[in-house]
Amino acid sequence: MPNEFSLLINFVSKIPGINEPIASGYYENGNWWLKFSINIKHPIAWNVVQELGHICNFLSLNEPLPTSFYPVSPPPYLNGGPEDYLYWILESSNTDFKQDAMFHWLEDRLPKPVSDPNAWLSDDSEDGLK
Repeated sequence: MPNEFSLLINFVSKIPGINEPIASGYYENGNWWLKFSINIKHPIAWNVVQELGHICNFLSLNEPLPTSFYPVSPPPYLNGGPEDYLYWILESSNTDFKQDAMFHWLEDRLPKPVSDPNAWLSDDSEDGLK
């Protein structure tokens, strides 16, 4: 793992349902990326997808973050289903937006503590996770 990814990867790995390993790297244009899978059977998997999608893709209409979060998959007919072959990409679209900046945006906006699955549930959830 490149040094400049350490803070972001360590944080993302604490999010409930995120599977390790988390891959990272750079595109030829200098923008960075993370690739990971989410345990789709985890009780809050879709809460995690929703929160990351909101922060990375839609936080502000007027000043969006230079990031994208989206699913990727090899051909299912050649490999298998989403439990084993659905991955998620978090990437930058501006070389000036560094991984540590993404860490701070996520840390400030994701539920606290980030590792507690119950913190990810909305206030109208009944009794939390059992």
